[in-house]
Amino acid sequence: MDKLRYQVDLLTALNQKLSSNQRMYKTICDTSRNAFLYYAFEEDRIETLGNWDTFFHVEIHDIKDISKLYDQIQEAYIFPIRDALFLEKSGETSTSLECCDAQGKIWMECEVNVNYDSNGLPIDKVIRFRDITKYRRQNDELAYMAYYDELTGLYNRNYFIRLLSDWVRSAEKEYTIISVMFIDIDNFRKINDGLGMITGDEVVQLVGQFLSELKQENVIVSHFNSDLYCIAIYNPVGARSVEHIYRHIKERMKRPFVLTDGQELNITVSVGIAEYPEAAGTALELINNAEIVMFKAKHTGKATIQYFNAPILNEFRTNVEIENKLKTALKNKRFMMYYQPQFDTKTNRLRGMEALIRWRDEDGRMISPAQFIPVAEKSGIIVQIGTWVLEESISTFSRWRKQYSYPMILSINISAIQYKKQKFVETLIEIMERYEVDPKEVELEITESVLIDDFEEVTEKLRKLRDYGIRISLDDFGTGFSSLSYLKGLPIDTLKIDKSFVDTLETDMATKVITESIISMVKQLGYETVAEGVETAEQMTCLLDMECDNIQGYLLGRPMPSEEIEKLLHG
Repeated sequence: MDKLRYQVDLLTALNQKLSSNQRMYKTICDTSRNAFLYYAFEEDRIETLGNWDTFFHVEIHDIKDISKLYDQIQEAYIFPIRDALFLEKSGETSTSLECCDAQGKIWMECEVNVNYDSNGLPIDKVIRFRDITKYRRQNDELAYMAYYDELTGLYNRNYFIRLLSDWVRSAEKEYTIISVMFIDIDNFRKINDGLGMITGDEVVQLVGQFLSELKQENVIVSHFNSDLYCIAIYNPVGARSVEHIYRHIKERMKRPFVLTDGQELNITVSVGIAEYPEAAGTALELINNAEIVMFKAKHTGKATIQYFNAPILNEFRTNVEIENKLKTALKNKRFMMYYQPQFDTKTNRLRGMEALIRWRDEDGRMISPAQFIPVAEKSGIIVQIGTWVLEESISTFSRWRKQYSYPMILSINISAIQYKKQKFVETLIEIMERYEVDPKEVELEITESVLIDDFEEVTEKLRKLRDYGIRISLDDFGTGFSSLSYLKGLPIDTLKIDKSFVDTLETDMATKVITESIISMVKQLGYETVAEGVETAEQMTCLLDMECDNIQGYLLGRPMPSEEIEKLLHG
């Protein structure tokens, strides 16, 4: 009797423990936010646990009811899910895969585990569904960020380079050409500065949307940054040839782009082309060379296309070398000042001199200003060089005036980039006051390029300088298409007749008539004239007959170091 009671108590305790375990397991399943399906093979018993109703709107009472799940997921995942749900047919113990519900709203991970007995027969299995929508979306966002540009939706730079690298490897095996088009929006800085960065971003998007229409098989399009885009074409023939695509781009640029506020904006682009294997052997070299020739296209007039060739690359490399040497020269003060005398045609007396920078590199070679000044302007080094020129020439001029007491004028060329700097006027005045130079004896030479971007702002600066007493000279007159229109509103004292006019005074009647007209007109406006580049006695005679005020050129004096100028002053 005691033994029977003991057995009953033991069974009761086991049942209680089992019920407790069942409650525990059920609680775990219900709070896990997962859906579970349990199946016992021998008993043919199936049970759903956890948040089943959240995932599926079907009831499972029998193993055959599992087929009802197929209607709950997208068609593309039906066969993989079927194989997973009946994993025991393959003899495998576990598997997992991802699928999406029929509405495309919920992403699920399906995990299946099967237990087998010692004979390899299935005992039971557990199928778990987990909501991974949040993680999937995060992964999709990360994948999008890894491959696509956020602003335009085009391929980003890194992914484009990766794809292009793959193409280069394939092209090497297949002996195929790859064309790379580097595209830049012309005058984009003016759009950004004038209309604002938001408008600038919209322009980048609109152009990007248009370029995305060019995508096709073996044509990929990317947004590199700012207003730069890159297109790569594998085996460029027919409708995907460079010529065909560029023609399509040109046609689109003939029509204005319409902004969200209704404003219409006319846009042009400059394009550089480099091809594998002619221009480069790697993806990065292709892109770099296409970019180099794109800048060449912008330099030659914008709204055009430029194809890669060796001279362009050599020119670029030379400019890079010069830029690096310029930085070293500026640091080590390897520049020097030369001065070219100017003479009054009526008295033959020295009117003054033009300050000209010269540069001797580490190898002792003289580098022409025509070669290094454009590089300095493009890189921005011209501002520091220009400040050095002001300091050096004005300090030397100050010493000459105190030593020789000779009344004369110092002419100094001012770069457009230097002139546009906010503190330019203050810097110049500070240097002149420090060296006690009379403003009336300093003449700043500006070219038409200074006036192009913002005539009103430039004129205001010129008036400040003029009010201080500094003379203003308009240099290279006649070379710009609108020089005459500037004369009406500019506060200038002197006009320099460009060497290109002087060169053909004797041989071209039209040039002679134009030059004589300029001198006559300028005299009536009350300006002084200086003819530069006078190299022959015949040229000088012509200019004297035209009553040009001053002469500058090799005939009367080449650019010379300060010691040679001092000999003139002493004599």
